[in-house]
Amino acid sequence: MQTRFSSILIAIAAILIFASCSKSSNKQGVYIPKDAAVVVHLNGESLNAKLPWEEIKKSELFKEASADSNVSAYLKTALDNPENTGIDIKNDLIIFIKKDSLGGYVSIVGTLKDAAKFKQFATETSKGGTPSEKDGISYVAKDKVTTSWNKDKFIVVIDAPEMNEMDRHSRFDDFDSVPKPVTYRDGTIAAAQLYNLKEDASLAKDEKFSELMNTKGDVHFWLNGEAFNKGSSALASLSMMNISKLTEGAITTATASFENGQIVADIKSYSGKEMTALWKKYSGSSISSDMARKVPSKDVAAFFAMNFKPEGIREFLKLAGLEGFANMGAGYVGFTVDDFIKANKGDILFVVSDLKRDSAKGKDASFLFATSIGDKAAFAKLIEAGKKAGGESGMGGLDNKISYNSNDNYFAIGNNKDAVDKYITGPGTSPDYLSKISGSPVGTYVNFQYIFGAMKDDVKDSIENEIFVASAKMWDNAIAKGGDFSDGGLKQHIEINLLDKGTNSLKQLNDYLGKIAVLNKLQKEKQRRQWESWDNDATADTTMAPVISH
Repeated sequence: MQTRFSSILIAIAAILIFASCSKSSNKQGVYIPKDAAVVVHLNGESLNAKLPWEEIKKSELFKEASADSNVSAYLKTALDNPENTGIDIKNDLIIFIKKDSLGGYVSIVGTLKDAAKFKQFATETSKGGTPSEKDGISYVAKDKVTTSWNKDKFIVVIDAPEMNEMDRHSRFDDFDSVPKPVTYRDGTIAAAQLYNLKEDASLAKDEKFSELMNTKGDVHFWLNGEAFNKGSSALASLSMMNISKLTEGAITTATASFENGQIVADIKSYSGKEMTALWKKYSGSSISSDMARKVPSKDVAAFFAMNFKPEGIREFLKLAGLEGFANMGAGYVGFTVDDFIKANKGDILFVVSDLKRDSAKGKDASFLFATSIGDKAAFAKLIEAGKKAGGESGMGGLDNKISYNSNDNYFAIGNNKDAVDKYITGPGTSPDYLSKISGSPVGTYVNFQYIFGAMKDDVKDSIENEIFVASAKMWDNAIAKGGDFSDGGLKQHIEINLLDKGTNSLKQLNDYLGKIAVLNKLQKEKQRRQWESWDNDATADTTMAPVISH
């Protein structure tokens, strides 16, 4: 009995160890350097389930591409059935960007279903390229593109020497601005290094990347802010400050899913130790429902609200080495950073509403910005500073077109005096979208249908009208909320809602983008004919001009 019990305990321990290891590792990161700047992962299985290739072939853009006489017969077979390329389209496809001393490169990594078919595909698409083979890996290199494959995987390396901004500037001589010779990478060597990438040098064991890959979704996105900004001349010029603290350890991950009637994205942002401590201590709680309800108009095109802890501004400026500059600028107009912090209670709101046609200005809209008041005396300093900065003719120096008002709790400013006054004194409207964005430090709402409705009389061109109608039939609204600090990072949730709630959004996007691409092509062709017509008219006028003899 004791032996059996011990065996059970060992089995349970093994399961727990395996589970913990699986959470911190992933198969997708094996061929990706751990300092890759950008990674995009396409879940072939889920994407193909939601949008089969037969559906893609129905789009207008696809039909036009298939009918193009410039497309080779082989590529047409690939377009008809991607499996003719040998690529397993129902498996993962990864695209990543890596920056280095030579600038950088873009790589595409995928799984093969048939290596022989892929060899034909690589040869056809790289005609004139240089073939080679080493250690069981085949290569075809042409210009900046190297295609490689073994029996299971393929890796494409695209050289991008211009990617490193500082490297690009360093190629110019200080005196005659003549570009220095560019050093191009050997794509064959770069690809071979990826096949033999050690696990510790890859993203395979990165916990954050593993968490991203283990999150259910159709597309995954990874941005390494520190690696992306590597070699930036803008950051180098600010080296006397601590701006690098803002990108140190900065990682942004996102997962996108195509659901019925909506596109959903969840974003998580990480940072270095010091920035993380600031986020954790000073992130806001929830947007002010009272401020949101005070918006006087029901015709809202866009709404943004945020809650934050004003004290965090000071600590952020200190960390970035900007506190002295901020106080210098604020002092110029009569207040300090401390005055600004004390003046704000930590709530801001911005609204665009009441889109309408103005006979003098064309399309017009009402803009309103509001903030909650902390210390009244400190806030009064900000008001006086605003008057000083804008001149005594009016707030912001805009000839009194900008109006503002306040009470004990709120300050509002905007281009519509009636709306500003109503915001301060009126009961408001209690908008429907509030329930969808409340509860988090940041909330955003965009009403595409209202914007399209307000713009419909402005579209005169027939092709532009077709684009407009297609868009108006597609997009409903967008909602975003987040800013909560949880599990080591800041989280955000975004929903882009479509009018058709019953059809998968990926299918809708395929139809919509195909239609828009064809219409844009027709529009460019129409514009080209117009330019030719005007040129011909101008030439005719010049030719027919009377000759005056002296």
